Amino acid sequence: MSGEVASQRKGRIFYGYYLVAVTFVFLVLFNGCCVSVFSLFVKPLEVSLGWGRGQVMAGFTFFYLLVGFASPLVGRFVDRYGARPVIPAGAVMMSLGFVLISQMSHLYLFYLGYVIIGTGAAAMGPVPCSYVISNWFKRKRGMALGFMAAGIGAGGVFMAPFVGYILSQYDWRAAYFSMAILIVAVTLPLALGVIRTRPSEMGLYPDGDSAPPPGSDDPTRDSGDRGGFTLKQALRTRAFWFIAIAFAFSNFANMGAFQAAASYFGDIGYPIATAASALGAVGFGSAVGKIFFGWLCDRVRANLVCAIGISLQLAGVLFLLSVRADSSLLLIWAYALLLGLGVGAWLPTLSMLASTNFGLLFYGAVFGALNMANSMGTATGPLFTGMMHDATGSYLGAFITSAVLLTIAIPAVLMVKKPEPLP
Repeated sequence: MSGEVASQRKGRIFYGYYLVAVTFVFLVLFNGCCVSVFSLFVKPLEVSLGWGRGQVMAGFTFFYLLVGFASPLVGRFVDRYGARPVIPAGAVMMSLGFVLISQMSHLYLFYLGYVIIGTGAAAMGPVPCSYVISNWFKRKRGMALGFMAAGIGAGGVFMAPFVGYILSQYDWRAAYFSMAILIVAVTLPLALGVIRTRPSEMGLYPDGDSAPPPGSDDPTRDSGDRGGFTLKQALRTRAFWFIAIAFAFSNFANMGAFQAAASYFGDIGYPIATAASALGAVGFGSAVGKIFFGWLCDRVRANLVCAIGISLQLAGVLFLLSVRADSSLLLIWAYALLLGLGVGAWLPTLSMLASTNFGLLFYGAVFGALNMANSMGTATGPLFTGMMHDATGSYLGAFITSAVLLTIAIPAVLMVKKPEPLP
């Protein structure tokens, strides 16, 4: 072994931890620029271009649908070429999409911009980031993925105040263009300079070990494959459908309420800075929640952990229903922190529910199908909320619908029981 590699191994900080930090930053940009701040643009676009809120929220639907549809193709590219070239390509696509939106004045170009952004986001988001971290960690994989995933929640903490400031000092065009510049300026040097898809590329082993995992010739291969359900078999179980219903309903509800909150606060008289702070608080709660619920899943059944998370989301929506023009800011912060903490449960609990109920051998196919239900809820919830506002002039009906769906999702996930192996 070369002296350089030996020196890296003896160093105090394992290179994989640098990758956790870098992928954390990528997910901050992925979620912060595309999800956490989207609602801040609803009223400015409504006022500037005369669009209805449902029309604007359809852009978010296009974005999330493209993330879902592009992810399998991105996974194939990452398998073949590694994450290092894929992530910069995704960042460039995202940036181009934001530049297009910053210059457009027609609705179809707004939608096209978010189609481009969604495709690019899939290439620099959870698929390549989790692929890298899963290769670099084995024994410590869960905690490493938890800290990486916290970037999704942290996106709101960092980006909501930044975008809120640009909107208050300049306009929505400047805010979109600023995000375009930020994405390429941060992502390209980090991806090209730091990302290595597998530890073998540097002569290293997962977790910083000095030897490959026992019984494995490939240091990046997880030799712990176990049997499990094929997707076709999983689709024949009640557990699969209870999980799918719980996540489709809960993500429809929480994302619909989240994306409407900034506009609702503005409608009842709160300044945009308050709305931006609330979005940041949701992001902070989500970041903390991902780490906490990941830790809790190692100690408590995943469906119970998931039910706790959805219950926190329900409490947050009930607080949102209670906010009035003269309400204390504490009520808004209670909504934001409770919803954020609850939303933080989705990634660790969905992963654990898939693996503990259906095994690891066909985990990718089963998890992908469950995540499709999750993504459909995420994509359509904000669209429904915006259309409800356009039809009634109020968010009340949409928020009540969110509360009802969350109430249904809790018993649905609690009814999940590990299915018996099928013949």
